[in-house]
Amino acid sequence: MNHSKILNIPIFAFFILTVTGCGVSRTQAEQKTDTDFHPSIVNTILTDSNSFYYLDATSYPDNDPSLPIGVFDSGTGGLTVLEAILQLDEFDNKTGMPGNDNIPDFKSESFTYLADQANMPYGVYYAEGKTGLLVEHIIKDVDFLLSRKYYPGEEAQVTFSDKQPVKAVVVACNTATAYGMDYINAFISRVGIDLKVFGVIDAGTRGALQHYEPDHDGTIGVMATVGTVGSGGYDASIARIAGEMGYRGKIRVFSIGAHGIAEAVDEERDFLDRSLTAPRASYRGPSLADTIYTIHRELFDAYNFDFSGNKMLCDTDNPSTCNILQLNDPENYVRYHMVSLLEKIRKDPGSRPLKTIILGCTHYPYLAEEFTQILKELRDFRRNEEYIYRHLLAEEVILVDPAVNVASELYSYLKKASLDRIDEPYDGNHEFYISVPNTSNPSIRLDEYGRFTYDYKYGRREGEIQEYIKVVPFSRRNISDDTLERLARLTPLSFRAIAGFHSFNPKTSYIKNEFKIVEK
Repeated sequence: MNHSKILNIPIFAFFILTVTGCGVSRTQAEQKTDTDFHPSIVNTILTDSNSFYYLDATSYPDNDPSLPIGVFDSGTGGLTVLEAILQLDEFDNKTGMPGNDNIPDFKSESFTYLADQANMPYGVYYAEGKTGLLVEHIIKDVDFLLSRKYYPGEEAQVTFSDKQPVKAVVVACNTATAYGMDYINAFISRVGIDLKVFGVIDAGTRGALQHYEPDHDGTIGVMATVGTVGSGGYDASIARIAGEMGYRGKIRVFSIGAHGIAEAVDEERDFLDRSLTAPRASYRGPSLADTIYTIHRELFDAYNFDFSGNKMLCDTDNPSTCNILQLNDPENYVRYHMVSLLEKIRKDPGSRPLKTIILGCTHYPYLAEEFTQILKELRDFRRNEEYIYRHLLAEEVILVDPAVNVASELYSYLKKASLDRIDEPYDGNHEFYISVPNTSNPSIRLDEYGRFTYDYKYGRREGEIQEYIKVVPFSRRNISDDTLERLARLTPLSFRAIAGFHSFNPKTSYIKNEFKIVEK
């Protein structure tokens, strides 16, 4: 789903938002009220002491600086946010004032990370008309971070209760931020806990706008999941924050629902399967036949797909004569969507040079090098000796990772609220959890790879409260070697924290983490 909007920001505090595409100006979450807040999961959390989701809020340790910071995402993509937090050095740790001191700002903090891998990708729930179910997943994610319970392993039938609750929550997922922030805050208020929640969308907006002078005309690109784009979250955020900051220029916003990039990064089989040598029927990514995400033959020269090593799957030996063509590599997904973005801008008569692209999904920073290289190629791309896209691109197109702004805002809040542990010794007590299908639940449906089938995942209904999943520690059983290699290369601090998560509980035979990893 592709959207284009133009923001005409006057010098005064109000602004005019003219919609030129098919987007919406408010997120679905903004249109909800507490009267239609999800009662089933919230009532279960608050009242059903026999449920895994039950939370005894009366004993919650509010405002305790020793607690970890909670971070959650629909998968491992959110580790790019954790990495930005762990790398942050924008403040003097002694004074808390801006200015780096060559000491990581969060050096004394601990983190609890949750990847809801079994239920990902979150961006598809919107397309399937299941935003209610998505919000239910999001509330469960927050509930897990607040609670003490987890399953020690995939086959475990009893839970452990030695996980610490958290002192703040970072919603690393853009889609969860777009659809869930109002619900999360309403839930926390209902529970009665004093807890700050940080989302990535406003942070990404501020990160993009800081590259524009108040009277600057230009284009912001938003590359996000279909669900995030469909929510209108970034459009509304850019309009609101640009108005608050007094922007007077004309800022055009072009959003692309980058269907399949996040799924390819996490190697969802319907989008990427490295074992294949030919197209398959279960493929759900862009194709020649897809009426929404169409691979256009006339743009083959611009896409410049990499066909080596089965990175593209074709039903003939000659790519130019394919009747069936399927993307089978994350970089090729980026190529498809970057060309789609520039074609959208090129066809708009009022287009201005693209200066920033918000990477509106936590999985996309893993591919920052690919984005940069493809932008360079497209800037130099010529057809019939004419530069097709050069006039649409600023000399330097800046990739904006919202995680950096989230990290800065998180630090400032903890300092101001006296919740930081900056003067305490670092104990390295980071913990990493992931959701897996609950095979003890007879209602679930799995594919040949042990994952929820697509129809089951998106066919479930909100309000049917049951344990579809188990939340367990990261382990070799649930993190692939390809994912580990990517983490080691692109998120080294998070990777080392994962490798160090291996506490042994003497009461059982379970080990929280069995990683024995040699960094590459």
